[in-house]
Amino acid sequence: MNDNVPLAVATDFNGSGGDSEPALRQIAEAGFTHLHWCHQWNTDHLYSDWEIARIAGLLRRFGLKLLDIHGSDACAGGALRCWYSTDETYRRAGVELVVNRLRMHAMLRGEGTLMMHIPSMHADWSPDARPRVWRNVDALRRSLDEILPVARGLGIPLALENMPGDTWEVLDRLLDETPPDLVGICYDSGHANIDVQGHPADGIEHLERHLDRLQALHLHDNDGTGDQHRPPFYGTVDWPRLVSDIRRSAYPRMLSFELAMREPCPTEPAAFLADAFERCRRVAALP
Repeated sequence: MNDNVPLAVATDFNGSGGDSEPALRQIAEAGFTHLHWCHQWNTDHLYSDWEIARIAGLLRRFGLKLLDIHGSDACAGGALRCWYSTDETYRRAGVELVVNRLRMHAMLRGEGTLMMHIPSMHADWSPDARPRVWRNVDALRRSLDEILPVARGLGIPLALENMPGDTWEVLDRLLDETPPDLVGICYDSGHANIDVQGHPADGIEHLERHLDRLQALHLHDNDGTGDQHRPPFYGTVDWPRLVSDIRRSAYPRMLSFELAMREPCPTEPAAFLADAFERCRRVAALP
């Protein structure tokens, strides 16, 4: 196995708030080379130039590079800024939040994408939920009209993420409506592996319809019952099939993992990352 294979991991394996410096040091010491920046992924925090400059210094100190940034889904954290809000004030505030992350990505010389949550249709939702989702999608379309020129100017594509129980109806529609050089898929293997109230997980089948649009990865494992963010081989994700699909896809970068310290994994940071790194290397070695 190649000891020098580049691997990316999410910065928030031990929490997404507070000072990122301890996590960055631990990630580098474990052997990961790249970051999926996931701090403040569900808040309306706007990164200042001073903060971004400090992060750039930490990356240099620890020999790390930025791959992707998880753009904020402030709605998930209960904040009002939301790029798919049907309230125009908060939608435009959400656009400001997305543009902030695009600027951060550019200032840190990221190599990948800005990964974003979107409204999604869930397999177990009642029919009366559908109109609300499509109203959010209409708001998202307005936001994309404002954001995509900025993304193009900076050379940073957006990657839209599948969610637990996702039917992919919204993703299918948005992929049809947007330019492939600017909008692709962020495939979340954990979300895709969750069974939802009698609906078996089918996310990998949806991915296989869109391998030409794969732009980013949230790789993690679970046992099918919830979004556990375990390292590989602690759950039921079909890693050989998934890696084979990634190899056949348009995805151009290294494997990227979105992990969290939860049982039955080790729950002390150094031990967790050491164990996770070896498991991620096993995935990278699959054909």
